[in-house]
Amino acid sequence: MRSIPRQRESTHRSTHLPDGLPDPRAAACTSLPGNPLAAAAARRFVRAALADWTGLGLPPADGFTDRLADDAVVLVNELVTNAVVHAGTNVELVCHLEEARDDDPAALVLEVSDHHPARVVRNEPAGSLTPGGHEFGRGLHLVAALADCWGVTYRPGLKTVWARLSIEGRPPGALPVPAEGADQALQRGLRAAEILAPVQGRTAREYDSDWINRGALSFLAEASDLLTGQFDEDMVAALAGQLLVPRLADWCAVWLEEEGAAPRLARVWHQRENCMEELRRRVEKEPPRLLETARGGPVPVPWPGGDEPGGGDGAAVAYRLIAGGRGLGTLMLGRSGLMRMPDEVTGLIEDFVRRVALAVAAARQYTRQATISRVLQRALLPGQMADIPGIAKALVYEPRGQGVAGGDFYDVFPGASGSWSFTLGDVQGNGPEAAVVTGLVRPWLRLLAREGRGVGVVLDRLNRLLLDDAVEAAEATARMATAGAGGGVAGVAGAGSGVGTGSGPGAVLEATQPRFLSILYGELVPLAEEEGGGVRCTLACAGHPLPLVLRPDGSVRPAAASQMLLGVVEDVTYESQSFVLRTGDTLLCVTDGVTERRSGRRMFDDADGLASALGRCVGLSAQGVAERIMREVHDFSPVPPDDDVALLVLQAL
Repeated sequence: MRSIPRQRESTHRSTHLPDGLPDPRAAACTSLPGNPLAAAAARRFVRAALADWTGLGLPPADGFTDRLADDAVVLVNELVTNAVVHAGTNVELVCHLEEARDDDPAALVLEVSDHHPARVVRNEPAGSLTPGGHEFGRGLHLVAALADCWGVTYRPGLKTVWARLSIEGRPPGALPVPAEGADQALQRGLRAAEILAPVQGRTAREYDSDWINRGALSFLAEASDLLTGQFDEDMVAALAGQLLVPRLADWCAVWLEEEGAAPRLARVWHQRENCMEELRRRVEKEPPRLLETARGGPVPVPWPGGDEPGGGDGAAVAYRLIAGGRGLGTLMLGRSGLMRMPDEVTGLIEDFVRRVALAVAAARQYTRQATISRVLQRALLPGQMADIPGIAKALVYEPRGQGVAGGDFYDVFPGASGSWSFTLGDVQGNGPEAAVVTGLVRPWLRLLAREGRGVGVVLDRLNRLLLDDAVEAAEATARMATAGAGGGVAGVAGAGSGVGTGSGPGAVLEATQPRFLSILYGELVPLAEEEGGGVRCTLACAGHPLPLVLRPDGSVRPAAASQMLLGVVEDVTYESQSFVLRTGDTLLCVTDGVTERRSGRRMFDDADGLASALGRCVGLSAQGVAERIMREVHDFSPVPPDDDVALLVLQAL
């Protein structure tokens, strides 16, 4: 029997690895960020430590049980969550084993420290409400219920909450995890689907009520971690099946449905792999039909097709997947050898089903947004770029995120009177807002260029159009605010800023964001042989990274001067610069996704990094220059670029 938990104000606990351990391998520590991801990382860390100690064959590890592992995971989850929510600092986690001494059994000690020594350790009654209406969960009452003893240590700049779990030996029928299995689990990142597998030595026909009561929180936490962030609804269905089978069910089937379409069997999972196809055939023949009144609770359904493949029948239930009041599908599962599912099991699965439904809804929302973004991207970027006589060209375009419309854009098109125009631009932000501006700028730019206006004049007009559009958007927003607030509008703050301020009951209405735009715009005119050949290039650069010219001798120089962003101020005149691209000369144009590529505190273009990279491209073709620069950009940092990247190379032949 467990001893009564004791709370002590202790001074002997330390957040460093304990000194004097018989085996230094019996301790592990980590530092976690003070954000919502910390609890999940702590749970994985504790499971990894237990598996590692088991694999090493440390004496206390002989007494490890599933119950100890579940208690440790729940404890560390509560302690880390408490530290993150109420302290908000980085969290230090230490786990170590204590060998048996005198009358004290061996123990697992967990220590969670935060760097807010003045905070009060929260320990409200379960389900209590603060004056602000915030509900607290089990908190440290759960810690007190699970731990043999626990306490708080105050140190300069540090507060530590520790808990001790006795390792009282292995109960009959419980086997330790083999060393090979522990190593494999570590190598696979301790996948929750494997961690939650049935305990060895227990029959498949009985539920572990102790696990249901004590390990449910750990199961739901691990399940949430796996389901969160999945952007494919079929992957969500597959994970749901692997998490439920075989811990809570012998088999599982998931149907997904779209409005106006028949339900689709997305996933079937059976603990016996050779029974999976037969189960699929049976459930496809008789899909469950649940009433709309079944709002996520368990509904008993007939066992599919009579006897279970492999023998016997049992209890089967189905749950509607509902999120936001809309039905998304049905999850059906069964357990052989039972007349009915226990209430504690159906309650746990109901909580799990809610998480599955939310994950499916999130995946569908992401898919819809990604599809819209891809359609926008295809519509906003040119299908092909015009060929320019005497010029070889190469383009690289890499939007920052998959399925997200970027803020960078490009175009190469015929201009007026035998000229060709090219542009490379970057709209403030990305996504739909940036796509709106790109959708305006590209056609405006083509119209202005084909009217035969000079390069500087084109940017002047484009700047005016952007400012006019921002004013119209702000005025429209102000009118909507007036209608919504009964005529109470304080006016439009800064017509060019596109921000309106409502004077309703304490409300502030933010309208369209400022439509700032950096752009490089140029015009190319091929020269006759009597003029020396080559191509005359006229450029204007508005708040954009400066274009660079590479000569065959390896020299590199800027090809334009920096000027004001478009869409910022009205009274500005844009100037252009002209030069000749002779045979072998290369013009490189990039967006700030190249120049501002980061590696720690350094940027790619620090100390003229882009010019140095271009200088190493002597003798390469236009495509070769583009590939070399992009390779250096990607190699500059081990992490993927965090901004859209666009690069245009024009080389005189």
